[in-house]
Amino acid sequence: MTNNTKQLGDWGENKAVEFLRGKKYKIIEQNWQNKWGEIDIIAKKKGVLIFVEVKTIKKQLNFSPFDQINQKKQKQLMKMAQIYLSSNKLSLETPHQIDIIAIERTSSETNITHLKNALEDIF
Repeated sequence: MTNNTKQLGDWGENKAVEFLRGKKYKIIEQNWQNKWGEIDIIAKKKGVLIFVEVKTIKKQLNFSPFDQINQKKQKQLMKMAQIYLSSNKLSLETPHQIDIIAIERTSSETNITHLKNALEDIF
């Protein structure tokens, strides 16, 4: 990962936190990690714990940030949500969902798309 890619990702995560706070989400943690992976943002709204994956790209034709969420990444996100719940001694029945925030950046504008409850939990 180049430094520019990391900077773009960090910038996107901060934009996503601002966006969620503006929508009255309570940010619980940012960049929660353990030896199995990372969750970009953990938030809460109306009693639901929300695990947020943020994908940020420089705007390109015929390419979306959502293209980076393949089946392997989806399984990883679901696994990390389960690990977070159990490591924080929360029931697996705790209301939760996985959201994806896609951020496309051009030199003049930023486009944010919030896909709520993007992945169905398979556990």
